[in-house]
Amino acid sequence: MTQRTEQVAATLKRTIQDVIVRGISDPRIKGLITITKIEVSPDLADATVFCSVLPTEHEEITMHGLQSASRWVRRKAADKIRIRRMPKLHFRIDKKLRREQDVMASIEQARIEDETRAKKYKTEG
Repeated sequence: MTQRTEQVAATLKRTIQDVIVRGISDPRIKGLITITKIEVSPDLADATVFCSVLPTEHEEITMHGLQSASRWVRRKAADKIRIRRMPKLHFRIDKKLRREQDVMASIEQARIEDETRAKKYKTEG
């Protein structure tokens, strides 16, 4: 990414998060929504907004709601920032965050099992 696209992505991330936090009246949008990153096309025409949704059972329906509200979010964000042409927004789930959570859970499970084995070994020996 060029410096310009990085600047636009950072500004969009803050602004879109603010727009979402202030509320979207779509009943499909539930839970805690966090913008994890934004990728902007080199021509600044499109922006892919990566999100995480907690709890995860609301993830699919919330993403449908966000995609439906993307034009409204785009308009509200354009009102807050000065940019010649506001990119079209495409919302996606950030799967990287979920994989990280799974890895951390596996590490924690292994640590607990290791402690259990160590205690059992001490009591036997």
